[in-house]
Amino acid sequence: MIHIYTDGACVGNPGPGGWAAVIVDGAKRRELKGREEGTTSNRMEILAAIKGLEQIPPDSRVTIHSDSQYLVRTMTENWKRSANLDLWHELDRLVAERSVDWVWIKGHNHHFENERANRLANEAAGMKEKAPSPTHFDTEGKVRMVDVSAKPATERLAVAKGVVIMKPATMKMIKKGETAKGDVLAVAQMAGIMAAKQTSHLIPLCHPLPITNVSVEFKLDEERSSVDITATVKTTAQTGVEMEALTAVAVAALTIYDMCKAVDRGMRIESIRLARKSGGKSGDIVLE
Repeated sequence: MIHIYTDGACVGNPGPGGWAAVIVDGAKRRELKGREEGTTSNRMEILAAIKGLEQIPPDSRVTIHSDSQYLVRTMTENWKRSANLDLWHELDRLVAERSVDWVWIKGHNHHFENERANRLANEAAGMKEKAPSPTHFDTEGKVRMVDVSAKPATERLAVAKGVVIMKPATMKMIKKGETAKGDVLAVAQMAGIMAAKQTSHLIPLCHPLPITNVSVEFKLDEERSSVDITATVKTTAQTGVEMEALTAVAVAALTIYDMCKAVDRGMRIESIRLARKSGGKSGDIVLE
């Protein structure tokens, strides 16, 4: 199933407008946006769906998610079409060639892909977005820990990744377990797990969390001469475990460096990043 998240925006009515479509097909993700002059928000909502469907092969199964009742209810409840007939005709043609479901999303309800489509459409239209306020400062600019006591405890998961790049000879030593300090990956795995559990002691404003599971996995890439690290952390709590997963990757990478630096001081730790998270108000966020 392919999912398309769409949105349209307009500065004035008519005025400069922008449309956006975020296409999610399994692990693949693509973002589209465009701009038109002298248009309306309704036209941009329809155009976003058209542009998204144009990227999908005929006979595909597609779900279009939109916060526009005008778009969704016209397509599902046959609302009267008194304007934008050219776009409705093109949308009907594209829909007829595919199996399309329509889902209405409440706007600005913290759905990640919907919010992303909204930001892209606003950018294309030329709207300036108000920068979000930092959560770890109060109104007087003093540092604070965010109060999560009113939030419900939900099941949460975070996956982080990183890579250690090294000489081919170092890679061979790790693979064969021939380093002077012992089994590099076994020690790094334990270090990553322990680090995840100690995150609140390392990052000042992180909450102590009841972690229910931590896994640290390694993949040896001999072609790139690298060790790819993936950490997965789970909890049932009032806040997420992104920092725990990132900390696990960082410390596992540092442990690999520490155990091999005597033979390879040119090792590089790179690309430590959040890959995906789930749970909580923001729901699922898939970055790769």
